[in-house]
Amino acid sequence: MKTLKYLMIAGIVSFGLYSFDQILQEEWQIPDKYIKMKNPTYVDKDNLELGRALFSKHCKCCHGNTGKGDGPKSYEFSYNIVDFSTKDFQEQPEGVIFYKSYNGLHEKPNFKKKISDETNMWFVINYIHTLEAE
Repeated sequence: MKTLKYLMIAGIVSFGLYSFDQILQEEWQIPDKYIKMKNPTYVDKDNLELGRALFSKHCKCCHGNTGKGDGPKSYEFSYNIVDFSTKDFQEQPEGVIFYKSYNGLHEKPNFKKKISDETNMWFVINYIHTLEAE
C-alpha cells in the first residue's frame, strides 16, 4: 500500500499537477503551538524592507521575484515550488507558514541557520503576505 502511495505521488509530481507543499501536506506535522501562534511583529516600512531583502537573499532563487514559484532554481526540482501568492497559501495560519518556512521538510530547506533570528523570519512572512494575487 505504501508503495502504491509513492507511485501515485511520483506520477503526480511527474505531471506537475501539484506543488511540493500540497504533496507533503499529509506529512507536515505542525505542532499545536504553531497552529495557534500569532505573528509577534508589526508591519511597517522598515520591517517590510528587511523582509524583502531576506526574501531576495534566501527565497527568491526558488520562489521567484513575485513568490509564484518560478525562480531560476525552481526548474531544478521535480515538483512545483509553492506559490506564495495563492489564496490557499495566504489563508494558512501565520504560525503554520512560519513553521514550514523555518523548519523545512525533505528537499524544502529550513532557515534556522540562515535566518537565525526568528523575528527576521517573521519579517519575511510579513513580506510574503504582500505577494497576494491581485
